[in-house]
Amino acid sequence: MTGRVFTKVFFSFVLVLCAGTAILDLSLRRILEPSLRKQAEHSLIDINATMHLLHRDVLIATMISLVLATIIAAVLAQRFSLRLRRIVIFASRIAAGELSARVEEGNLDEISEVAHALDATASRLEQSFHALDTNRRELEALLDSMQEAVVAVNAHGQVSWSNAVMQRVSPSPVREGRSLVHTIRDPQVLACVEGALESREVHRARATSVAPGRIYEVSAAPTPGGGAVAVLHDVTEVERAEKTRRDFVANVSHELRTPLTSISGYVETLLDGHHSEKDTRDFLSIILKNATRVNRLTEDLLALASVESGDYKLRTLPVRASVLVQDAIESLAGMVLDSPVTLEAAETTTDFVLADPDSLNQVFGNLIENAMKYGKSGERVCVGARRLENEVEFFVRDFGPGIPFEHLDRIFERFYRIDKARSRDSGGTGLGLAIAKHIVLAHGGIIRAESELGLGATFLFTLPIAPARPQQVSPVISARTEESAPFPVEK
Repeated sequence: MTGRVFTKVFFSFVLVLCAGTAILDLSLRRILEPSLRKQAEHSLIDINATMHLLHRDVLIATMISLVLATIIAAVLAQRFSLRLRRIVIFASRIAAGELSARVEEGNLDEISEVAHALDATASRLEQSFHALDTNRRELEALLDSMQEAVVAVNAHGQVSWSNAVMQRVSPSPVREGRSLVHTIRDPQVLACVEGALESREVHRARATSVAPGRIYEVSAAPTPGGGAVAVLHDVTEVERAEKTRRDFVANVSHELRTPLTSISGYVETLLDGHHSEKDTRDFLSIILKNATRVNRLTEDLLALASVESGDYKLRTLPVRASVLVQDAIESLAGMVLDSPVTLEAAETTTDFVLADPDSLNQVFGNLIENAMKYGKSGERVCVGARRLENEVEFFVRDFGPGIPFEHLDRIFERFYRIDKARSRDSGGTGLGLAIAKHIVLAHGGIIRAESELGLGATFLFTLPIAPARPQQVSPVISARTEESAPFPVEK
């Protein structure tokens, strides 16, 4: 580029010099012709000598002008070349994606005007790309914050982008440019996306094999570029809740139908008349038993609905663990009066826990009643507590036949029974352990069961340790416990 500019400038100066020399020579001839006529008497030799001197001076002047023209042309060509090279470098940086590049031309000529125009264009491009990048990042953040998995494919079925949820639920990594069939193997998802690509209409499906144990509702819609976007909405919890609701309704209906059928049958029998007094009393006794069962089931249903609701409130107070155990044994001692089972206090601790005494009494009541029903052959039930690191663990232990291992994870479910016939004979509703679980969870603890066949079963739950100096102490603390309290009791 430098050579081309230099050549053009140089030849321009040479042409100018040649034209000037010719004009100068012509002017000299016009000036000298009158003198030559007037001095005709001079000798031809003098005239030739004079002309030789004039030609020599013109030649010297021409050479000097030529050298100066060459130097000036070289300087100007180098300057123009550097300015043009800056523009070429600027264009290369823009082409490489460096939109912050600028020419920064300060001269006021045609080249500087071009440079200023290029700088303004680059500035607008930088602003536009910055806005596009900001919008892209906002869109990515929005998609990543969604609970649904989202994946987009191009017209050839290759992944163009996906959000973070899709990356988590997909069994294999989701890579851009990779075919969707190599990422998601669920036939319903693939058919849904393929349908959206071909028909350019929204398609919906239900997928069950995208991730183990999860159920998704799939919606695939076409995109303007010829591709499609698929949204996978996880409905596993909704399905589980719906199944739980159906099972709950079925179980409640079943539990109510049995005693109500019995009540209805015996009432009809009594209305027929012609019964002895003994039969009438027996029938009434059976009716009362079933009515009591229905009443208890209703109360347990209301209690379960209460503890499962978001409005369930606890009055947690600092209470000694030993006091909770002692109160549970004393308040439930009447349950064992007509039973061969003995209710005993095992090891305890004097640590304070945060608890609602009334709710905890219901927990102990359900656990002890359950132990007495199913551990009756062990002839005794032990209740106690022990200190763990940051909590106190309470336990209710029986010495009966125990619980098979496969039932331990499900016995806290509503209406779940190990032996359905035996449970109904004993008058249980199947809701006691579920109620106990929700009350313990509301306290911030956990509940579990341990058992070995032939060695009995143990139900354990934890409660958090109370602060070092509680502001309020449960009124169930008696005078004897106040005297042994590790800190003053506020009244």
